[in-house]
Amino acid sequence: MRIFDPHIHMTSRTTDDYRAMYAAGVRALVEPAFWLGQPRTSPGSFTDYFDALLGWEPYRAAQFGIAHHCTIGLNPKEANDPRCTPVLDLLPRYLAKDGVVAVGEIGYDTVTEAEDHAFAVQLGLAAEFGLPALVHTPHRDKAGGTARSLAVVRESGIDPGMVVLDHLNEVTVAEVHDSGCWMGFSVYPDTKMTPDRMVAILKKHGTERMLVNSAADWGHSDPLLTRATGEAMLAAGFDEDDVDRVLWRNPVAFYGRSGRLGLDGHGDVRAAGLYAGNSIARGGN
Repeated sequence: MRIFDPHIHMTSRTTDDYRAMYAAGVRALVEPAFWLGQPRTSPGSFTDYFDALLGWEPYRAAQFGIAHHCTIGLNPKEANDPRCTPVLDLLPRYLAKDGVVAVGEIGYDTVTEAEDHAFAVQLGLAAEFGLPALVHTPHRDKAGGTARSLAVVRESGIDPGMVVLDHLNEVTVAEVHDSGCWMGFSVYPDTKMTPDRMVAILKKHGTERMLVNSAADWGHSDPLLTRATGEAMLAAGFDEDDVDRVLWRNPVAFYGRSGRLGLDGHGDVRAAGLYAGNSIARGGN
């Protein structure tokens, strides 16, 4: 089983996680820029973070045979802090870099005017740079926030096939499915999806335009839940081709629209083989 995790925050994880992910079949991932838990107070803290997503973290992932890509953006939570909004002016220099495969995470947290502004600006940047957009749907009033997100996407004029709305659930999936956007689901303990719930959605709505991620971060999360979802799919009667479509070919197709995936022409990871014998891989955390 080959796995491409399309949304995971490895900055918050250990090298043991990389080792376990490789053993579970993960060969590629996308790490979206997000809120680190501690409020940032200046644009400079973002540039240091973005530089790490483009430099240190891909190097760390490569030690374990995993191709690391990232998305860059001003997340909706921090878009409300006027000390952080100048980050919007810094984004173009990062969106031009090869390791960046989308603009994100963008969208809504509490649905404010500041979030409206940041969302619209960053959708415009996605269109300008020919990049997909990764949209975070809010944890509160998810149905209302998802509907408003779709309205902003339509108003922006961006191709819906270049947009994924993430953190969806049973309540929001149908509307996003009908919009032509991609559908993202986070299999995450307690607060989001479970493998069995994800399988039920796939049975009802099919496997097209579906992205399944672990969203593993600094919270109670598990970077191996993509693998668990694949196993649950097989147990429920999906075949290996279905699993490969959801866990590999779909994220390759979506992020491949950036033209920047670190995969060879056969869909294999260029970093594969770096894991064996590497000193960092043997060193643990």
